[in-house]
Amino acid sequence: MENHSYDQIIGSTDAPYINQLVGQFGLATDFHAESHPSLPNYIAMTSGSTQDLADDDPPAEHPLDVPSIFSLLPAGGSRSLEESMPSNCAKTDSGEYAVRHNPQAYYVNLGEDCGKYNVPLSDPPDLSARFTFVTPNLINDMHDGTVSDGDTWLSTFIPKVLSSAEYAAGRTTLFITWDEDDLFAGNHIPTLAIAPSVPPGTQVSARLDHYALLRATQEMLGLTPLLGNAATAADMRTPFNL
Repeated sequence: MENHSYDQIIGSTDAPYINQLVGQFGLATDFHAESHPSLPNYIAMTSGSTQDLADDDPPAEHPLDVPSIFSLLPAGGSRSLEESMPSNCAKTDSGEYAVRHNPQAYYVNLGEDCGKYNVPLSDPPDLSARFTFVTPNLINDMHDGTVSDGDTWLSTFIPKVLSSAEYAAGRTTLFITWDEDDLFAGNHIPTLAIAPSVPPGTQVSARLDHYALLRATQEMLGLTPLLGNAATAADMRTPFNL
């Protein structure tokens, strides 16, 4: 999700579904993004570093030949599902699709994987890969749409995840996070952890960030080495019982 601070979402009457999920699962109450604008955060949460990016330019301007969670999961071990993307691994903006919200498209060391496994979001979503990165379009991620738009989208999408065979098997965790705040809250953003093992209403007060999210994801998938700042990030698994 996009460009909203913790206080704009948590407790907001415009986000009833998100706040319902908070009561049912887990919430990180002191979670922070790394940078501004959007792109550095997407790269941070998938490679363990912002890679010194400071803008939202397209992949042609930022070809990244660095390890990422995608390179650790080759040949369909990971999949990106991008809402409103016009074709696989599209590297330029199109309508409500923003390539800066599709981090896999920036990594140039993935061989044919981006073209095969970075695909438009379908209904129902294909969650068969070990790791799946999902990006709503610019309306539904709250960037161009409202908090209510994003909450409504999540209220239709999240039940599809929770009713999937992968989630029913008991070994899947769904994280919902934002890329950055609205520039006025110290980059304090909401992040939810949803899994069968998370005690309802769990709230974790430790300071966390996208590097902690990457560490947790790598640890749950048994992926080494921990990438960049994930190696020294705070533990998310223990407090959320993941």
